[in-house]
Amino acid sequence: MSFSNIYLTGKHKQEIGHFANIVKIAKVDGKITDDEKDLLIKVGKRLNITLDEFSIILNNPEKFPINPPVSYEERIERLYRLTKMILIDGEAHLKETKLFKKIAVGLHFSNERTEKVCAKAIELVLKKADLDEFTETIKKVDSN
Repeated sequence: MSFSNIYLTGKHKQEIGHFANIVKIAKVDGKITDDEKDLLIKVGKRLNITLDEFSIILNNPEKFPINPPVSYEERIERLYRLTKMILIDGEAHLKETKLFKKIAVGLHFSNERTEKVCAKAIELVLKKADLDEFTETIKKVDSN
């Protein structure tokens, strides 16, 4: 296996882990709504998740580890995508926010700041912040 294949394999494992986290958020209340399913399909395509992988992950997302990216920017982007799934119905439910905080820690946001980072992430997505504004603001919250 060449070095570039190793990189792609590692990158794809990260994408699978991210997709599994989004599925976990969608399923936390016991059902996946049509809006959640539409977002899962869109995200799955963007992350190059095959139909077989999609089906396997959808049935058992807990089987897949988080595999956070090394890049801080990519971890913030993951947080953004997770927040969008939480707020697909316009509100953040308790079960979703509890899981969200656990995943944020798994993405290497500090335990001390996770509460503030997650609250700010939800606030930003509710006010329809784009990824650039989200990233800039989360960096500030995460450094204070």
